[in-house]
This record gives sequence, C-alpha cells and structure tokens, in this order.
Amino acid sequence: MALHGRQDNAGSFDTLIPLLPDDISVLCVDMPGHGLSSHYPKGHYYYVYWDGITLLRRIIKHFSWSKAKLLGHSLGGAISFLYAASYPDEVEFLISIDIAGPSVKNITESAGITGVTVDRFLKYERLEFDSVPSYTYDEALQIVEDAYQGSITKESAAILMKRGTRPSSEPKRYCFSRDARLKVSLLSMPSMDLLLAYAAKITCAYLNIRASNGLKYDRPENYNEILDHIKIGAKRFEYHEVEGTHHVHLNNPERVAPLIAKFISTEH
Repeated sequence: MALHGRQDNAGSFDTLIPLLPDDISVLCVDMPGHGLSSHYPKGHYYYVYWDGITLLRRIIKHFSWSKAKLLGHSLGGAISFLYAASYPDEVEFLISIDIAGPSVKNITESAGITGVTVDRFLKYERLEFDSVPSYTYDEALQIVEDAYQGSITKESAAILMKRGTRPSSEPKRYCFSRDARLKVSLLSMPSMDLLLAYAAKITCAYLNIRASNGLKYDRPENYNEILDHIKIGAKRFEYHEVEGTHHVHLNNPERVAPLIAKFISTEH
C-alpha cells in the first residue's frame, strides 16, 4: 500500500513502481482531497495525519489484509508511521521516504498560527465552492513546477498533473483537482513527546530513505531522534541517504528502487 505526500497524488509513484520486481504489486491511492478523489464536504477540516490513520484502516479492512505492507512518501510516510505504531502487530514492514514522522510544531507556534489558519481555511473554502480559477496547460504546468520550489522537475510536474488537474468548463483550460483547503491542514500538530511515544511502539521491519536535499525541518535533530526510538523495537531497521530532492522517488526512482527491492526481498 503506497501513500503519497500532501497535495501530491498517486502519480507520485508512477516512475518508481515499474522499477520494482515484477512479483511486487502495489496499491496506490489518491487520499481524500487529492488527485481524483472526492473532497471533504463544506465545513470539514483536513486533520491529515489523524484522518489518515482512519483512511488506511478502512482500506486495509476492506481488503481483509491481516498484515499490511506500507510505503509512504512525506505525508504518506507520516501516516504510515502512525498506523504502524497504532497497530504494531498488523504491519509487516514500513518503508518511509524522506520523512521520519509527522511535522512538529512547538506549543507557542501552534497557538500563534491558529487564528490565521482558520481564516485562510474559510477563504479557501469560499474559493473551492464558488469560483475555481482555470489555466492553460502550460500555465498550470508552470504553477505546479514553481510551487514545489525545485523539488520536482518539469517532467515530474507533468506526471503529477495527470491526476492533479481536470478540464475546465472553458475549452483547453484546466483546474487543479486537489482541494485548496489542504494548504492549511496544519492544526492539531503533534508534540515531539507524543511522536517519540508512537515511535517506540513500532515493531515491524523498517526502512527509511532520506534525500540529501530533501525536506527541511525546523529542528533537524528531530528526524534522527525519532529514528533512534524506532530502532529500539523494530524487527529490522535500515537507513539510507540518497542524492536528490524531497521527491527523489519521482525524479530519480533508480536511486530508490534498488533499496526498496532489496529490503522487501529480505523480508521474504
């Protein structure tokens, strides 16, 4: 089961999956509000980390999987982390790309952004339900590439746009398919103490792949501290650093695929 990052979509894995061994099948989904999936109803806030646990549980129960095998990038890796900690006996392995756990906000910062976040949420909600802007294909492609601030190539932006845009009512124009309210899904961030408690409950085999020029953290030491706690209980633990950006699995999948394939084959 593969889960993509925030404001990405299942296309995030389009270049990686074909490089894995033929006997490995992967279910990739667009999470709610992303790609081609439905948006939350008006008035509903995206608590992406906590909603994600329920989403993942719903899918796993639907397919009656007794043991989940999880692959997550960014937000998807954070959700998989929380799921593996919440159901430690029901996860065979977890592969996390360029993230260790959910983002952490200190108490003062969380209190300071609440009002601004709520107002922005209401602004985006009005936009989402009243007037969605449209663009030419080239305009949309440039917006996507620029929004990731160097994390994706133009080719990768085009891949994400396959599920990330939809035709507008105007000829030859496109709208973004993701829910604009995802931009402000930053309330209810966990504390570091809570994350370390979750990390200590993970018992499955664990692989972390970190990009050398990947996601930047307010407190970089948090990444390694979370991994140190995972090491304590994990059946097997691996960490690898690869050259690339936060979206290295999409831009340069050949750097990631061999590590994943070897890790999975060792599990069998």
